[in-house]
Amino acid sequence: MNRLKVSRLNRAVKKLQKCLTRQKALILMYHRISEVNVDPWSLCVTPQHFSEQLEVLQHQAHPMSLQTLVQLYQKGNLPQRAVALTFDDGYADNLYDAKPLLERYGIPVTVFVTAGYVGCEQEFWWDELEQLLLQPGQLPEMLLLDINGHSCCWELGAAASYRVEEAERARHQPAWKSQPGSRLFFYYTIWQQLLPLAEVDRRTLLDQIRAWAQTKPTPRPTHRPLSQTELMELAHSSLIEVGAHTLTHPFLSAQSINHQQLEIQQSKARLEALLNRPVMSFSYPFGNYAPETVTIAQEAGFECACSTAADFVWQGSDRFELPRIAVENWNGEEFKQQLERWFND
Repeated sequence: MNRLKVSRLNRAVKKLQKCLTRQKALILMYHRISEVNVDPWSLCVTPQHFSEQLEVLQHQAHPMSLQTLVQLYQKGNLPQRAVALTFDDGYADNLYDAKPLLERYGIPVTVFVTAGYVGCEQEFWWDELEQLLLQPGQLPEMLLLDINGHSCCWELGAAASYRVEEAERARHQPAWKSQPGSRLFFYYTIWQQLLPLAEVDRRTLLDQIRAWAQTKPTPRPTHRPLSQTELMELAHSSLIEVGAHTLTHPFLSAQSINHQQLEIQQSKARLEALLNRPVMSFSYPFGNYAPETVTIAQEAGFECACSTAADFVWQGSDRFELPRIAVENWNGEEFKQQLERWFND
């Protein structure tokens, strides 16, 4: 191939890349705006860093609501650097720490709420398990659980003792990167066993683990879900759309079709009854779903659904399998660099 043809080909490739860049958008995924002692799933962004990130978005991107982004990408009319913000789960700090900052910068957001936990006097199950297993102290050396008719045994060994210094070192270590033999790894293995279970079975096992650990349920103000009043106050903001996130946050692909239908349809119905308005957006818990799950979400009357696949939204993206990119606890400069990297990929 001669140089002229190579030059023309390179120009054509650059033109195509430029076109594609104009047509891609980001949906960012958050969970909590808070600072806690233990964060095994990297769910928290501090209020200071969140403020810095919003300032970057205000100047370096084109923030818009999720519904607006979906409508524009379906028309092939996405503006450059389009970004939509989402929150999963429905923690109370979304109201007290996230909402004031979103209003300060005028940036819209969709908050996907786990409807069955609204007004519930207990923590989300993964937080409750963290409180049981990842607080400094002594645990019995062996745990026996009957899970779906199978006897499961864990010998903690050295991990039965958990010193304050160890807990501090593991404070922000992701659970999925934990080392075998550590207390964090023990937590992670139990979490994996509880993950695919239905809520009623999971609650039974959590009660057994609590009895084994010889502790009483003490919900923490820092970890609680939204109350009904708080949910309504959150939804009152013109910048905030409330979306559904099932009733109990199950691993949907591990549930029967009937149970998936109940979780998805009833989460929409409950939120709509509480808010007296349509709930049109959905998010799959853990980003997990099967082909039938997508059909159920469509038939439930949602207009879009978000996954956790780390990718851009392109013009051809399926609006019921929208990818999102998780935001970490980056300061403003780190976030700006990430934003540039995402849009320039």
